[in-house]
Amino acid sequence: MRLKAIRIKTKYWRPGTDYVIEVMRAVEGLLQDGDIVTVSEKAISTAMGNIVDESKFSSGVVARFLVSFWTRRIWSGLLGKLANLRDGTRERLRNFPIIEGAVHKQVSLHYVGLLQSLRHYSEGGIDASNLPYSYVSLPLREPKGEALRLYMALSKRSDVSIILVDGDTTYSWRNLHLSPRRVPIKGLIHFGGFLSFLLGRMLGFRSRSTPLAYAGEKLNSDWALTLANVAHRVRRHGAGRTVWDMVENLGVGLTEVTWGMLDRVDHYPIVILRREAS
Repeated sequence: MRLKAIRIKTKYWRPGTDYVIEVMRAVEGLLQDGDIVTVSEKAISTAMGNIVDESKFSSGVVARFLVSFWTRRIWSGLLGKLANLRDGTRERLRNFPIIEGAVHKQVSLHYVGLLQSLRHYSEGGIDASNLPYSYVSLPLREPKGEALRLYMALSKRSDVSIILVDGDTTYSWRNLHLSPRRVPIKGLIHFGGFLSFLLGRMLGFRSRSTPLAYAGEKLNSDWALTLANVAHRVRRHGAGRTVWDMVENLGVGLTEVTWGMLDRVDHYPIVILRREAS
């Protein structure tokens, strides 16, 4: 058995987009019984308006500490080495913007708490890539509910399953799966975003993208992780994998990306996975 991945290009899903309708249009005539339709959490969150403008926040003492000392010194130094971060990543952390970074940490503290804010990026699923100005997307409040919404819509046409995917990684060793996020997937263990991430990186566990929720066919955790990882790799990263990559690719400053710029980038929020006989 081999797995075929079909990535689906769509327009950029701005806030207010009915993503269920967009998915139904995009996969029209493509689905077969048994397909697994994977959709990016980031795209759904943006479409739902589950985003915040960080320029509306002011940083506190803890947030400023998390940038000036914890991120710029500890993550770029000792923790970065323990977590086997790339030299380029550690250099970016060493030069992490103090003002904008402190506001970002304040948003993280407000929405996902301290243990997630101790991470150097993707705190609890908060993501600034592929969003304009000072916006960041927040993690879905009820990913299982959104997966069911899509499943109810698409299963009227074909016998398919749904997986919502977060590009952030879960770390696995055999049947032990450490997820930096708490997700409603049986078998994924969470004990604090910072600690799960650091332990998985230090021990060199296998890293795969995280399935947030699924609907339809029952999946064991290892297979769900494999499917999520394949979908994320095929989907690519839109304007950039990180906010730094995004602004570099678009040739603008940190908060100068516009909605129009993102409209012109190729986006593939949907990937259809299909099992075929080899």
